[in-house]
Amino acid sequence: MHVPSATRHSGIAPSPVDAARLREAIRRAARAVDRHAATLTRLDTILGDGDHGDNLSAGFRAVLELLDELPADTPPGELLRAVGHRLVATVGGASGPLYGTACIEAGFRAGDVAVLDPELIAGMLAAAAAGLARRGRCSVGDKTILDTLQPAADAAQAALADGAGPAGAQRAAIEAARRGMRSTAAMVARRGLALRLGERSVGHRDPGAVSCLVLLLALAER
Repeated sequence: MHVPSATRHSGIAPSPVDAARLREAIRRAARAVDRHAATLTRLDTILGDGDHGDNLSAGFRAVLELLDELPADTPPGELLRAVGHRLVATVGGASGPLYGTACIEAGFRAGDVAVLDPELIAGMLAAAAAGLARRGRCSVGDKTILDTLQPAADAAQAALADGAGPAGAQRAAIEAARRGMRSTAAMVARRGLALRLGERSVGHRDPGAVSCLVLLLALAER
């Protein structure tokens, strides 16, 4: 699968994100899922039940409908929580509850602020990863979405703490997410339907880890 290269526009947004920018990012995510849906489904045919891309596409179509229903001035945190609940309700399989929980937890971390700064966004990534891990009862190394999301969150926070600034944090997050996604090819699946394959799951990238990178790139593009 071709995943866009990390550029200066990728990763944690280097400038504050208000409700309008978040809506734009979510719409980009929906378009990205549609572009990669067929490939995600092919990956899931090997390790899962062959519907990951189709399910995500359906979920994000429902999310786009939600954006039209919500007032334009809905705060980012409230918007993310609503998106999360819509994903839980509309995305089939395990990915709906996992991605939905990640969005909900990120929304709770955002609170009721009108603008998300880079430090808060990094904290939201961490909250999303923690929520996904709890919901999926998974850890890094289990060959799941978390193998992309957790490294991104850790790298973003570490880069900001080291004084790298928003641009450095965005590069670090995407680079770590990309490494994490690629690392799933060498893993034996310990969660989900792929668990039944045992050693035969080695050599294949986890479709959730791949879709997570697609979403992070789309959400972060300026």
